[in-house]
Amino acid sequence: MDTPLTVPALAGATELACDVLVVGGGTAGTMAALTAAGRGANVLLLEKAHVRHSGALAMGMDGVNNAVVPGRAEPDDYVAEITRANDGVVDQSTVRQTATRGFDMVKRLESYGVKFEKDEHGEYAVRQVHRSGSYVLPMPEGKDVKKVLYRQLRRREMREKIRIENRVMPVRVLTAGGRAVGAAGFNTRTGEFVVVRAGAVILATGPCGRLGLPASGYLYGTYENPTNAGDGYAMAYHAGAALTGIECFQINPLIKDYNGPACAYVANPFGGYQVNRHGERFVESDYWSGRMMAEFSAELASDRAPVYLKLSHLPEETIGAVESILHTTERPTRGTFHAGRGHDYRTHDIEMHISEIGLCGGHSASGVRVDAHARTTVPRLYAAGDLACVPHNYMIGAFVFGDLAGADAAQFSCYEDELPQDQIAAAHELVYRPLRNPDGPPQPQVEYKLRRFVNDYVAPPKSGAKLSLAVEAFERMTGAIGGMGARTPHELMRCAEVSFIRDCAEMAARASLARTESRWGLYHERLDHPEQDDAGWLHHLDLRKSPSGAMEFTARPVEPYVVPVPEFAPAGGPERPLGQVALIPVATAGPGAAAARPAGAAAPAPAAPGAASDPALLRLLTLAEESPDLDALRPYLADPDPAIRTAAVTPHSARPCRPARGPYWPRACATTRPRCAPPPRPPCANWSKYCPPRTSWGPRCAPRSTCPTPPCAPPPWKCCGRCAWAGRRCTRPRSRTPTSRSASTRCGASSRWTRPGNWRRPRSTPPARCGSR
Repeated sequence: MDTPLTVPALAGATELACDVLVVGGGTAGTMAALTAAGRGANVLLLEKAHVRHSGALAMGMDGVNNAVVPGRAEPDDYVAEITRANDGVVDQSTVRQTATRGFDMVKRLESYGVKFEKDEHGEYAVRQVHRSGSYVLPMPEGKDVKKVLYRQLRRREMREKIRIENRVMPVRVLTAGGRAVGAAGFNTRTGEFVVVRAGAVILATGPCGRLGLPASGYLYGTYENPTNAGDGYAMAYHAGAALTGIECFQINPLIKDYNGPACAYVANPFGGYQVNRHGERFVESDYWSGRMMAEFSAELASDRAPVYLKLSHLPEETIGAVESILHTTERPTRGTFHAGRGHDYRTHDIEMHISEIGLCGGHSASGVRVDAHARTTVPRLYAAGDLACVPHNYMIGAFVFGDLAGADAAQFSCYEDELPQDQIAAAHELVYRPLRNPDGPPQPQVEYKLRRFVNDYVAPPKSGAKLSLAVEAFERMTGAIGGMGARTPHELMRCAEVSFIRDCAEMAARASLARTESRWGLYHERLDHPEQDDAGWLHHLDLRKSPSGAMEFTARPVEPYVVPVPEFAPAGGPERPLGQVALIPVATAGPGAAAARPAGAAAPAPAAPGAASDPALLRLLTLAEESPDLDALRPYLADPDPAIRTAAVTPHSARPCRPARGPYWPRACATTRPRCAPPPRPPCANWSKYCPPRTSWGPRCAPRSTCPTPPCAPPPWKCCGRCAWAGRRCTRPRSRTPTSRSASTRCGASSRWTRPGNWRRPRSTPPARCGSR
């Protein structure tokens, strides 16, 4: 048996040092490391998996979504398109970096050995997907792109400058004097605690793809790489950096029941398109906008659903070309999935659906705030790739901003002063607290519950009430997360990821609550604020952690555009501090704050004496369960409180049921109207908990071994004596003996055991759902 993992001593931590620390070995991280090393910096690259097969590029990439190739597209046109796709809330200086540097990055990748499709004239075969401009550049051998990058990292001249530490997961960025000075984490295989001192830190940890729960319920069946749990979002937030656009979620079309994209960037340039069940095209908006997802969602919710990716009209040669890309790159199990269902692109259109929600700068606009050089608001802390808020930046943008971050960070040398011991101790506690409670709730259970709350209360369409409930739920989850148990380093990694997901969930809920308008189509659709408000909300919404630990917001006006876009006219101006977002009061079933009332409505009358919380009234309700006689009720009949006197003389049938205490109906409901009692559910043997022996059953009472028909019939609570449910009739026997076969009279309004109007209905009408009001 393996030796149980113990909590390592804080003093025994392994300390590493470097000029530039790169966190994450995916698309942006590898490029940042290569560029910083090329500028002469000593680089340390940390990856919680293995750089050879980590990140979104692990299985390759089928093409470039936003290549601005000279002669085929113009940088200003690209900037204008991204501005429109993001409803005007864009820092054009960052988008323009991708537009102007993207083609040079394509050439650089090509020099590494990455192959891009070219036409018969040797020109880049750029295709058009969007309404204007041709930006999609296929990669016929894109499955090998990560291998090509790894070979560059392992070249001799790079090995001397780049140290790679696989299986090391940072959990916190260390700061001193207001700037980033390193990170703290642990080894996911040995459990060893690791502290790094650095001159600059580059976060390239990807999106928060494990935020919402997929329709399959499988924790790791996400649209995005499921290892991307929002690590960088949480680390940047706790380091004091500003995040922006967090309310603008990532939602994508995907193949139903398969955690992979429908790949319209591949299929549409070949002639594929989306249709509803009538074969009608329904997408009117541009493909990379949230408005397109709103159209998609509306079609799915209509009687024209389901929706499909249509390829069956294409010739054999074209379908073969599409299959050669889709079935070999990024998610090569796609062909196996279709084959298992007997589907073929030649004969079947492929059913589509909508992904779970996530946070992503590269495919939406939710990420860490950066400038045109990938610098965050914390000095010497950088963000690149899908973590950085550069809208619709995709793979080429990740490479570009990784390159920018590496170039700027290379100027700093290793931090030499003492590292902040309080931050190191807090990171140590975050990592190893599950070891102190090995029998606590396991990570899968806690994570499932957390992400169910995300689906229930945060996923669009949003409302202030649901978002407020979400914040309350995520605050409660802090305790559950702190109580998780683990026994191995791998389980420690998963537990740390759940804490990152919780941080991202709270940020998403609070940011969505703070922006009181609807924008970006489905990404931020507020039912209680359905209109887009450019006058008041053509702003970035920044959030950061205040010195007190609270989450605070600032409305930052969009800077005047570099490339004019007629639809929007940002005026700039000073930032508007919003402080902490206020939760919306939500009515509850128990005591609580008064519910909001319409403007001008009269204030509610003071609560009457004898409210439900009155101990005397609670004792009276408890006594009512036992069918008390007059002597037992005399003290309540003489009570000075009129509400208690009224309750004492009120028939049982007029009193509300108390909450059920068991899996079926409470004992108190045996003396109240049937509507108060939920229907009994199989197994019927559980009736014996509430019904006496068979000898006291009335005639035609349902046998103990069967359930009444229909299942929603009122409970056979008169198996216990006076009135029996027989088929669809509620009867009152003249005799309680099982041998009696005398005629029965129907239970009428005179019986206090039934509700007025009886439970007897015509056979053609099913009984009302038990428990309904």
